[in-house]
Amino acid sequence: MKKSLIVALASVGLASAPALAAADWTYEGPRGADRWGQLHKDFEKCEAGIMQSPIDLGQANATGDIDVDVNWQAGPLTVLHNGHTVQANFAEGSTMVSGGKSFKLVQVHFHTPSEHTVDGKAYPLTAHFVHAADDGALAVLGVMFEAGDANAELQKLVDAAPMKKQAAQTVAGASFDPRKLLPEDRAVYRYMGSLTTPPCSEGVNWHVLSTPVEASPAQIAAMEQAMGMNARPVQLLNGRLLVAPE
Repeated sequence: MKKSLIVALASVGLASAPALAAADWTYEGPRGADRWGQLHKDFEKCEAGIMQSPIDLGQANATGDIDVDVNWQAGPLTVLHNGHTVQANFAEGSTMVSGGKSFKLVQVHFHTPSEHTVDGKAYPLTAHFVHAADDGALAVLGVMFEAGDANAELQKLVDAAPMKKQAAQTVAGASFDPRKLLPEDRAVYRYMGSLTTPPCSEGVNWHVLSTPVEASPAQIAAMEQAMGMNARPVQLLNGRLLVAPE
């Protein structure tokens, strides 16, 4: 994978740097999600695309056991706020294998509430672990959080999360282990979709874990305070294959 693409993903989340520079966008209001496709020519897929994300996962039209092999490692805690989300970047060495293809873990970012829903239900917080293959293909592993016990690893992000836009900074002496944000049950929903932010590019390999993990109400509230409402509304399935775990 080209180093420039990894840098772009690590710097600004799932949207490309040129597109973000070309037009400001928000989740609500006159530059909100329902108008992204009209803000810039690079954003046309947001309105015209037929394989958009997020979706309601309760629409699954097939079932199956999707084999997802997560091989993540602990590493330095590097956190940023890109103006839309809190994000942690990862050093080289962590991968996910799906469909026999290996993807490198680049970053994780968060949404409040969750973007994907299940039978119309949104979770209060979700994490999107973004991976990129050597050929530029993207794969995302989504994790839902529900209110419950505090998550010690998430607390590291909560403590370091900037409250406004800020470039990436590595927290001195802090180690972050993304594996501790995963449930024991790794069964996933699987479909082909898009980036959930402009430019809404399609061809993203989506995997969303069916089992949520717990975070305390205080942790969820802290992430929401840092980011605000940053969830794109659900999009039409448009006949795509959506596989639910058996």
